[in-house]
Amino acid sequence: MSVIRQPFTSDFADHVAAVRETRRAYSELPPDAPVRLAKPTSNLFRFRAETGGPRLDVSAFSSVISVDPVGRTAEVGGTTTYEDLVAATLVHGLMPLVVPQLRTITVGGAVTGLGIESSSFRNGLPHESVEEMEILTGAGDVVVARRDNDHRDLFHGFPNSYGTLGYSLRLRIELEPVKSYVHLRHLRFTDADETMAAMARICADREHDGEPVDFVDGVAFGRDELYLSLATFTDEAPWTSDYTGSDIYYTSVRRYSGPGAGDYLTTQDYLWRWDTDWFWCSRAFGVQHPMVRRLWPRALKRSDVYRKLVALDRRTDLSRLLAYYRGQPPAEPVIQDVEVGVDRGAEFLDFFHREVPMAPVWMCPLRLREGHETGTVESGHAWPLYPLEPGRLYVNFGFWGMVPMRRGGGRSYHNRAVEGEVSRLGGHKSLYSDAFYTEDDFWELYNGTAYRSLKKAYDPGGRLLDLYAKCVGNR
Repeated sequence: MSVIRQPFTSDFADHVAAVRETRRAYSELPPDAPVRLAKPTSNLFRFRAETGGPRLDVSAFSSVISVDPVGRTAEVGGTTTYEDLVAATLVHGLMPLVVPQLRTITVGGAVTGLGIESSSFRNGLPHESVEEMEILTGAGDVVVARRDNDHRDLFHGFPNSYGTLGYSLRLRIELEPVKSYVHLRHLRFTDADETMAAMARICADREHDGEPVDFVDGVAFGRDELYLSLATFTDEAPWTSDYTGSDIYYTSVRRYSGPGAGDYLTTQDYLWRWDTDWFWCSRAFGVQHPMVRRLWPRALKRSDVYRKLVALDRRTDLSRLLAYYRGQPPAEPVIQDVEVGVDRGAEFLDFFHREVPMAPVWMCPLRLREGHETGTVESGHAWPLYPLEPGRLYVNFGFWGMVPMRRGGGRSYHNRAVEGEVSRLGGHKSLYSDAFYTEDDFWELYNGTAYRSLKKAYDPGGRLLDLYAKCVGNR
């Protein structure tokens, strides 16, 4: 069982002083150089060559400012990790409405770059539980944006802008009450259509077999082996499993499925169940081998450790060279999260199993949070840069790994095929990883009209990269 982390906290006076200093530092950066953040960690997978030049230090905004257990809100710095935020809220019996899967995802990052987890079928995406954002804009101004004030266009347009309109310095977010444990049930299916139908039904009813459901996600191990994992808050547990040691969470999905089977976790361990093995990606480093796992320290079984190892490999090209000397075919990294309507989910899985030789695949349902579906007069959408249909249930499919390059297909064949299929199915994909869209297609998918209006208002001098240059041009 993991130990509750003690968060670093600050007070509002410290925050005000940090805002003043950061605004001054921003004004002194060279106006003709792209602005980069000095951040110790990243969960993006758009690797680019390191460039020199100045960095904006935002480390002063990496703490929890306050938690209001009565009003069920938290004030946090923009670079506060969810690991620290969860540690600060759980002691009050509260948690953020959506806690992304990885510990070092920051609150500001989940808002400007989107996030998701198994509560998203009832609570939407992380930005939907934000009440207020303090943002350093590209123009160098510090503004407070809410859904009902003069900066409501920035409030609604900030999600999916990836730091190209400005940087969040402080956010006020809603919290919800939790219980000490969760009870897990893993339902096995042998057909994708049946899985999607069950997911839609359970998410609509928020219960299964008479028991309420607080969290839903799932894993597809293959065409005929799919699981939905349902979790329910509970005050008591006859036992709790520990997946930070020798056991591995995603393999338990198979073990604890079937009539009468089930599992229990502390709420904290449930929230970080995917982080310990980076879903299943730790196997690339041998961490799932029993001998290696016994020797690998618990403190280093973390997604940020594995991500640093990937970054090192990208810099040294070691794995590609080893594969070459072993006579193995070149590989293409396919690291993506995509969203399509649940009614088209089986179609996507059929395509994926046919065209992309990779498993498992993560499945996570989401819909816009009730009461937050309506758009603004200016945008026509509640969240214009990532437009989702109100009331529609979507499924996020996540897949992360390497596949053999298709002969004659080039280094991006599988990624481009995924993009094309997702567009055909009327879906979207997250922009944290490589993207290959043409500029026209990109702006059609991600509402270029609304984006250009926001860019003109909040970064008229173009001090920050635009969204296409950053997410597709990888600059």
